[in-house]
Amino acid sequence: MLFSIDHGNSAVKTPNFVFTSGLADYPVRPPVETDVLEFGGKFWTLSGQRIAYMRDKTKDDRFFILTLFAIVKELQRTGTVPFVVEADLAVGLPPEHYELRQRFASYFKRGSVRFDFNGTPVTLVIRQVLVYPQAYAAVAPQANTLRDSPRTFIIDIGGFTTDVLLLRATRPDMQVCRSLEIGVIPMSNDIIGRVSALHDIKIEDDHIVDVILGRPTVLPDDVKETIFTTVRSYAAGILDKLRELQVDLRATPAIFTGGGAVLFKSFLEESPLVVKAGFIQDSRANAIGYNLLASTQLDRAFPQNGGDAGVRG
Repeated sequence: MLFSIDHGNSAVKTPNFVFTSGLADYPVRPPVETDVLEFGGKFWTLSGQRIAYMRDKTKDDRFFILTLFAIVKELQRTGTVPFVVEADLAVGLPPEHYELRQRFASYFKRGSVRFDFNGTPVTLVIRQVLVYPQAYAAVAPQANTLRDSPRTFIIDIGGFTTDVLLLRATRPDMQVCRSLEIGVIPMSNDIIGRVSALHDIKIEDDHIVDVILGRPTVLPDDVKETIFTTVRSYAAGILDKLRELQVDLRATPAIFTGGGAVLFKSFLEESPLVVKAGFIQDSRANAIGYNLLASTQLDRAFPQNGGDAGVRG
């Protein structure tokens, strides 16, 4: 069975689910009404408090445990969690870090892994791992509409990074890819600090999203203005950083994707530095793209039984 997972700094995404990249661990089973996964001698639950930014997600087991939760969520959607799961995994890396794909694949390849989910033992066998470039995967379902465009920048604004990749028609140019350490999480932290200092009000990430997207909120107008001013400044900062890298969106159309694309959309559209822009507002876009790319590759490699191949580990 194929599982496609986007391991974001803010959230983990599958084709059907989005949940915060946060975990809580306990030495004994917690007395809470929630899903509990036992692995590595600890009991784990998902948390709304995201893990601190990890440039290298392979340095400990936490993103592997988040992967187990993602797999179980997809299995629950089918109606059952079997005792033995044979899986192919489709994941991704920022284009500029794509040379680390074998290391990332090896992080997930652990032979036979046993864990308990809500008291039920599960044995997971990850047969192979397919690794794709983020951003490119997000636009893969739109390949037919991009064929007539000789150059398109794909700009994936994530939690801690903004990834840029040039497409020549539908082919990624891996010589023109960058990863900037500017994203939604630093902006949110900045806003929270400013609101606290200027207005003596404690807000969280959800408050910021509600204001940007125009959802109902009880926050005063001056707090909203502080939020909008900071978001506008960060959107301009991203465009300035791109221009420093000679990514000129006055000469080449762009497609913005990632969670930040949703939050920055109106600010990017009003900028004179962006002539033509499309937006993919589904935060699951990379995971959906991984699934499409992996399914196609597996079907070509194993046409008789539905597949098995990628940039593999």
